[in-house]
Amino acid sequence: MAKKSKIAAQRRREQVVARYAERRAELKELLRVGSPQERAQAQRDLQRLPRDASPTRLRHRDAVDGRPRGYIGKVGLSRVRFRALAHRGELPGITKSSW
Repeated sequence: MAKKSKIAAQRRREQVVARYAERRAELKELLRVGSPQERAQAQRDLQRLPRDASPTRLRHRDAVDGRPRGYIGKVGLSRVRFRALAHRGELPGITKSSW
């Protein structure tokens, strides 16, 4: 299980990303199509946003215990948790392969 502080920091980052998503999108669009002066101002404004407002600061974590490594995106679990739940038959549509 991940440290409680790491899980809390991740949740805080998710909220910050959501709060600034629209503003970041506007600035990115200005960087793409604006005049040179608008682009320069947009770049400065983008740099003034909080560092945690960038979606690249987020990390995929296990939905149950927050484990950051071995994340399986389709189910939102880590490989360890996925294997345990699959063996107990708690994941619908998942069966253990054998041949």
